[in-house]
Amino acid sequence: MEKVWLSSPHMGENERKYVNEAFDTNWIAPLGANVNEFEKLLSQKLNNQEVLSLSSGTGAIHLALTLLNIKRGDVVICQSFTFAASAFPLEYIGAVPIFVDSEFETWNMDPVLLRKCIEDCLKHGTKPSAIIVVHLYGMPAQMNEIMEIANEFDIPVIEDAAEALGSSYFNKPCGSIGKIGILSFNGNKIITTSGGGALTSADNEIMKRARHISAQAKEPAHFYLHHETGYNYRLSNVLAGIGRGQMEVLDERINRRREIFEIYKKELGSYEFVQFLDEPEGCFSNRWLTTVLFNKDGLNEKVRKNLENENIESRLLWKPLHQQPVFKNVKYFGNNVSDQLFYKGLCLPSGSNLSNSIIDAVILRIKNILDEV
Repeated sequence: MEKVWLSSPHMGENERKYVNEAFDTNWIAPLGANVNEFEKLLSQKLNNQEVLSLSSGTGAIHLALTLLNIKRGDVVICQSFTFAASAFPLEYIGAVPIFVDSEFETWNMDPVLLRKCIEDCLKHGTKPSAIIVVHLYGMPAQMNEIMEIANEFDIPVIEDAAEALGSSYFNKPCGSIGKIGILSFNGNKIITTSGGGALTSADNEIMKRARHISAQAKEPAHFYLHHETGYNYRLSNVLAGIGRGQMEVLDERINRRREIFEIYKKELGSYEFVQFLDEPEGCFSNRWLTTVLFNKDGLNEKVRKNLENENIESRLLWKPLHQQPVFKNVKYFGNNVSDQLFYKGLCLPSGSNLSNSIIDAVILRIKNILDEV
């Protein structure tokens, strides 16, 4: 069969129109009408918080750390079960990461281990400067418990909602709960700008400074004047045109991804060794990727290889950061939950542009493998 991608871009009707507008008006620079409208649409999805569109989600995390004045040697607690981009910006600035494991209910940061980590840091005379929590695969983390702990110890939370645009936690949009939220619009996300990201906060002073330093920290003068280091992180007006069109179909994309999840669960959930992640109370997931656990050793990799042989892309769950060679010396507070998820889990083709017939073909191939187990 033709290549079936895990999560490919899905264009709507108006992306080309807005991109053409950028060309027709010769507004190809990092700012312009598309950027303004894209940020406005994002703001409406995030409880009307101010939003700053940027060149990547990784850049958004780096900017968030800078805005919180985190410097070389500062300790930052980071979720271990996530893509490395959640932690790489800590390396950029020389901060010291400590990884915290997940819980089984949402697969995100375990509040019990978070408290244990903070108390251990304080015991050794160090107060963490920030917490980076991730809403993995679109499933909201246990933010009530996490925010209660963070507020108790007065530690700001960076909410990595790169995979969770459109997800919510007790009716609060993911990305709007922590001190600073970040989003990603990479090509495989639920909506895309080809490459891009965003930063959001309810703190007006943070957002004012974010706009300043994300655009090279230029001062209002008739020549180029800089009082501090800036970054070239603003989103292109051309790419924002894509995002503007994508935002118009975001709800459709979410509904389709959730529908695909339900198809997989209905067709595969009856196998005793197959497990899907349900939504806990208060959680609404955009189901960016449908994920599944195979509770038999090596079965996830067997399924992946067989699908690959059929030209179908799937992917193991994130390899925990505490297992990554680049972070081999980083302290870790864990209970082996993320290790178990990595060894058992698989991401299935979930793109909103996949037809039911394609999904059925993928399921048939998986069933053929499972029936032989």
